[in-house]
Amino acid sequence: MTMLKEGRPTAPQAVTQSDAPPATVTGNRALMLEEALIFEIGSTETTGVDFADAPKVVSRLGSLARTDAIGLPGLSEQETVRHYTRLSRQNYAIDLGLFPLGSCTMKHNPRLNEKVARMPGFADLHPLAPQSTVQGALAVIHELAGWLIKLTGMHSVAMSPKAGAHGELCGLLAIRAALEARGDARSVILVPESAHGTNPATAAFCGYKVEDIPATPDGRVDLEALKSRLGPDVAAVMITNPNTCGLFERDMKTISDAVHAAGAFVYCDGANFNAIVGRVRPGDLGVDAMHINLHKTFSTPHGGGGPGSGPVVLSQALAPFAPLPFVERQGDQFVLIEEETAQGHHGQTFGRMVAFHGQMGMFTRALTYILSHGADGLRQVASDAVLNANYILRSLDDVLDAPFGQSGPCMHEALFSDKGLAEGFTTLDIAKGLIDEGFHPMTMYFPLVVHGAMLIEPTETESKAALDQFIMALRSLARRAKAGDEALKGAPHFAPRRRLDETLAARKPVLTWSDPALAQAAE
Repeated sequence: MTMLKEGRPTAPQAVTQSDAPPATVTGNRALMLEEALIFEIGSTETTGVDFADAPKVVSRLGSLARTDAIGLPGLSEQETVRHYTRLSRQNYAIDLGLFPLGSCTMKHNPRLNEKVARMPGFADLHPLAPQSTVQGALAVIHELAGWLIKLTGMHSVAMSPKAGAHGELCGLLAIRAALEARGDARSVILVPESAHGTNPATAAFCGYKVEDIPATPDGRVDLEALKSRLGPDVAAVMITNPNTCGLFERDMKTISDAVHAAGAFVYCDGANFNAIVGRVRPGDLGVDAMHINLHKTFSTPHGGGGPGSGPVVLSQALAPFAPLPFVERQGDQFVLIEEETAQGHHGQTFGRMVAFHGQMGMFTRALTYILSHGADGLRQVASDAVLNANYILRSLDDVLDAPFGQSGPCMHEALFSDKGLAEGFTTLDIAKGLIDEGFHPMTMYFPLVVHGAMLIEPTETESKAALDQFIMALRSLARRAKAGDEALKGAPHFAPRRRLDETLAARKPVLTWSDPALAQAAE
């Protein structure tokens, strides 16, 4: 069996099924339809639409003009609609069921927010439109910025970063600019083991040397180890709070005081802000910079490579170094401050993060979410998210090992390990079994401080009935893995495709289609 370093099997094992259902002639399984590739459905020799003959014109592209066929399959409207509808039914979605991915906050996004984002005047803006014609959009950005500052207790905010890791980069660039402004060259970023994986990557991308800070047995930052490493070469500490073990860093204020005393800055990864929004202000804990994932905490479609948005709130010490552009209110007008208009009041900026102003669709969704919830509603969001996570933790800790189950209440997510499973059974088997039960698998094998980690974040939008069904499925799978049920090693049995060799699929992906007849002829 192929194994990864943390003990994860990557290749499927042979499973004997004496009572396997008979195969169908079509390959379909009731409403689970077998779908060919679009190149295998249509023919490049036909078209589903009749076009009038194109007028004879002389191309201005000269030799660059393409005159040969581009090889697209010709499908009718009905064939096209059926193809993509069938494919869409093979995707898991928040509209179908619970997303248990840890540290990702995959929650229901109210349709009201989608409606507002599609309003004319927001959805059809052009980034180069004259500022006098987009005053409403600038007002939205300005008001949202004010809310983010208020909710975090910080001094200012950079709205333009496009995602969480982009926000991390923004925060570190502001820290580097602040250090350079005082003539203080520092080369090291400290990153606790319980931080998000993007933190050390971002620090390295910025040119810093990254050093780990160990965790205590209860899953939190080792305060004494951190203090002992602080020195004149440390530029900042990048800490995730609540951390990736699902725990709140109780020593956060003490950590910040120690870091500041050493002349360094505190960067907080705000990806898990959903668990504390309306209840804790990071600025009160001594944080200097923190990105906020609007696509996690404040309602935006999440995944698929985007869209995202990662505004960065900054302390008073870092505010002068924030990137451009930003929106400023001048009398009864909103003005977008760019390099040519910054003049003397923002001369220490480190520059720009993006070509334009950020993600307008994300801004409108986030502001709609905040205004529709209000202060009490946002506080309830955090309370319910934490309640749901603890409900899952305590409902499963008798059948799954919870390594930090005795470290106090968890925050947004519950963390389990593969300890206690039968010989040869792993986290991967449970995750693949969840697919058969109709659920997207949880985050696996992360954080790395836990062997065979299973990280589950239910979010506040799931009902008790939905949580109970998920818990029932996971309890059943845990018992099967402990009992050595061999059928679990072949899961998923009911998905469109069976278990793949994930290492081979990742390292040697086949992403292009080739005509089998042409390939055979070439041989």
